[in-house]
Amino acid sequence: MHRTSRGGQGVGGTRDVVSGAAVPRWVDAADLTVARTGGYRVQRMSRPIHPDFARLLQRKEAPLIALFTDLRDFVLELAPMSNELLYHTHALTAVFSVTDKLSDAFCMLPIYTNHVNLGFNKGTQLMDPHGLLTGTGTLIRHVPIETPKDFRNARVHALVTAALRHAVNDLELPSKVSGQTISKIKK
Repeated sequence: MHRTSRGGQGVGGTRDVVSGAAVPRWVDAADLTVARTGGYRVQRMSRPIHPDFARLLQRKEAPLIALFTDLRDFVLELAPMSNELLYHTHALTAVFSVTDKLSDAFCMLPIYTNHVNLGFNKGTQLMDPHGLLTGTGTLIRHVPIETPKDFRNARVHALVTAALRHAVNDLELPSKVSGQTISKIKK
């Protein structure tokens, strides 16, 4: 299988082995192929949780923290070079973006008092053949998460991958920042 070039120039570091479409230098073209065929491959990799976020996260119940952490790891396994933007508004939220801008985000993980969701910033624009996405907004949709089985499966893998691909295709300019955690949390 063909893997993307880590040293390429922004978007178009290589080509998707199935579609031939340009893939950003940090997206693994083999993963896109696995997702397209309904397969599922886990690449365990983690990034430390930012101290600003960890300080607020520790106020949650332990099972919710564990579920959020596993969900975050899942997203980072699929998009390890995405930027993680951290916010604390009505929910404590980790947003994953192909740049350092919220407008270029492909998914988010809001953690509330008693639950966590896997949100998609442009969810209404995603194909959802299995009816996983819920919500009534004009753009955002989410998958309710109660257990790891709700996201560690080929259907959600495909949704995250599709959202990532959609965000990359919407880019006007390549990102100058990748693989960073950026706290927007006021201290």
